[in-house]
Amino acid sequence: MIVAENIYKKISDTVILKNVSLKVNEAELISLVGPSGAGKSTLLSILGTLERPTSGKVWIDNQDVFLMNHNKLAAFRNQNIGFVFQFHHLLPEFTALENVMIPALIKGTSHEEAKQSAIHLLKRVGLEHRMHHKPTELSGGEQQRVAVARALINKPKVIFADEPTGNLDSHNAETLHQLFFELREEFSQTFVIVTHNEHLAQMADRTIHIVDGEIVE
Repeated sequence: MIVAENIYKKISDTVILKNVSLKVNEAELISLVGPSGAGKSTLLSILGTLERPTSGKVWIDNQDVFLMNHNKLAAFRNQNIGFVFQFHHLLPEFTALENVMIPALIKGTSHEEAKQSAIHLLKRVGLEHRMHHKPTELSGGEQQRVAVARALINKPKVIFADEPTGNLDSHNAETLHQLFFELREEFSQTFVIVTHNEHLAQMADRTIHIVDGEIVE
């Protein structure tokens, strides 16, 4: 599903990633762990096509993503990749339902189809009674579940999550962990998760350790 080859990233005089190579299989759930500043989030951004490497290649679903121009890459990202961040990045002026619909509307899905898909996903994550509330009216755990539903709306092949439980209490973090595994089984999606949460890392199919910009055994 994902192949990264010799990913090197340098910003000014600082080397962030040093020729990182890895493969992630379809429907695999992996965790990226390591100390702060090790390069985990940068690697996730590159794998998710949000950031380009200084050198190296990334294939997603057999497509060399960085050969695409800006517009084609943005369309590919919208249709094939979902993101969940530590800070949910929900738009405050929109309801939970509207926030979930946005990626589908950008894709060109009709308003009614996007609405029905969003309602289904919000029910799936246990928020059918909160879909007309705005983010400020939701708890932290509820906001993050809305963000997960939004990431799923276009039925992406892969979900990238950067410290998705970093701002949640232990109960909500555990609930979100379980949801990731249930969704993986239900939709056969690939998950790549940056986390400091040891329990989530241990639950993953595979854990990749990054130290000083390199993968270590």
